[in-house]
Amino acid sequence: MKYDTVVFDMDGTLLNTLDDIADSVNAILRQYQYPEKSLEEVRLAVGNGARQLMRLVLPGGEENPKFEQILKEYGAYYQEHCQKKTRAYDGIPELLQALKDAGVKMAIVSNKGDGAVKELNRQYFAKNIETAVGEREGIRRKPEPDSVLEALRILDSQKERALYVGDSEVDYHTAKKGKLTCVLVSWGFRDREQLAALQPDYLIDDPEQLLDILQ
Repeated sequence: MKYDTVVFDMDGTLLNTLDDIADSVNAILRQYQYPEKSLEEVRLAVGNGARQLMRLVLPGGEENPKFEQILKEYGAYYQEHCQKKTRAYDGIPELLQALKDAGVKMAIVSNKGDGAVKELNRQYFAKNIETAVGEREGIRRKPEPDSVLEALRILDSQKERALYVGDSEVDYHTAKKGKLTCVLVSWGFRDREQLAALQPDYLIDDPEQLLDILQ
């Protein structure tokens, strides 16, 4: 095969976490009597970690005098309620099994905290994916390529034979900074037109299409 390693983004790529994120955002906004956000507004705000999400949904953004307190409360609330509606996207379990059967090495990288990323991987994908890397000391959040490069180090893989798969502009820039072939998926948190405008190496609409790229 041309590629022997696939590094996946998590939210919007493997897991549909949007409903749980939106429910958590609105629970916190209600608590502080701020206007709630639609699912579409939250969809456009996710992809670069909780701090950026709160910057975009809170009145006043980071200048809000309660910003740090609300950010902390959001994180705690989401941690407790992140499994209510979250699920793997259709076709993802089958894709991961096919990749494992083909001997492809796999990892997950995310802008969530490292502990949460490892726990979500354990719950949903541990059967097929052992390596999961999130933000921690020494690992900068995407679009810096630290998490991807750390995953490749753990897997003992070369970037020339690795695909990076994600669903947003953050993932596109992560792949480019890390000098990996970029695959963007249209079933996640961004519109297909937005993704096409980035001109990734590949843009796919169904998980099964990834198998064709590996050949």
